[in-house]
Amino acid sequence: MRILLSGYYGFGNLGDEALLAEISCGLRRRFPKVELAVLSADPAATERAYGIEAAPRWDLGAVRREIARADVFLSGGGGLLQNATSLKSLLYYAGLVRQAVKAQKIVGIFAQSIGPLDFWGKGIVREFCKGAAFATVRDEASRTLLSGLLPGVPVTRTADPVFLYDPPADDGAEELAREGLGPEVQPLVVACVRKTSAQAEVVQRVAAAVDSLAQAGAHVAFLPFQSPEDAEAATEVIRRCRSTPTLLPGGDLASVARAIATAQALVGVRLHALILAARFGVPFLAVSYDPKVAALLRLLEYPLPPLWDPSLRKGEGAQPAALAQRLWSERETLGAHLRARLPQMRGAAEENFEILARYL
Repeated sequence: MRILLSGYYGFGNLGDEALLAEISCGLRRRFPKVELAVLSADPAATERAYGIEAAPRWDLGAVRREIARADVFLSGGGGLLQNATSLKSLLYYAGLVRQAVKAQKIVGIFAQSIGPLDFWGKGIVREFCKGAAFATVRDEASRTLLSGLLPGVPVTRTADPVFLYDPPADDGAEELAREGLGPEVQPLVVACVRKTSAQAEVVQRVAAAVDSLAQAGAHVAFLPFQSPEDAEAATEVIRRCRSTPTLLPGGDLASVARAIATAQALVGVRLHALILAARFGVPFLAVSYDPKVAALLRLLEYPLPPLWDPSLRKGEGAQPAALAQRLWSERETLGAHLRARLPQMRGAAEENFEILARYL
């Protein structure tokens, strides 16, 4: 059995690389003799990192050959079927689904968030993705949207595979110390930001929250998930701060996960920073810049409101300092809430692979 994976892989985004790591691990665990291949922007780096055959995602001839060789085509995980980023991106990912369906492969839309989709986006998904065998999605809103667009395709709500991430066996104490994250910086708060469509408002609110946490005695360190973009976004926030947070160099998935696991709290814009925090029971304050973040908060039944969401007009909502104070003062209760939710989330993440098994 040969499975071909398509996603935002090979671009150095730790969230998507974490998805690839967990999906490939889950497939190998469930189907020990499976052959895996992936479409990547950097095939050589992907092969080195995961021991997976990789093909260049922009080489149309190579893509056609990989689809022809595969028995199963999985589109995901991530937020691929949306046109908030661009119509071109949606046409690329939905077009691959269409090619695989026409080639009579078993096609799955796998562990995705669906949308936002405008009128044209919905039409593309409706036409290009019909014929898929199944779909698993990360939230209820995605299930409702995709079920309406693809009435003949069974759509199941599961959870993001990164909830299955297990840290390396060693605690990485020496590596953390080398990165300036030793015991001397505790209590530590990690901040993971990215640029958004409401950058000025998000920067202002994150900076105010960081200052409030620093005033409470926390050491705040910004951790990029994708460089240099996230480092640039972090620098914008740091320049607005009255306190003196630090900016850490980007690292691999294991080092970033260790840093989050050792933190007392996290301020997050990046979805997978929030998911890793939930995985380790680290309380967080989220910036709900995208529907997938709001969906995660609903899925976790998380009691702390987001630091920002698109429904807020400038200056509306709870003040950043007040939310940061709640995060800090209630961090033990919030962490216990996340730990109590974790078994359910990990079970739902495993269901992605259980559903795939029915079609193999």
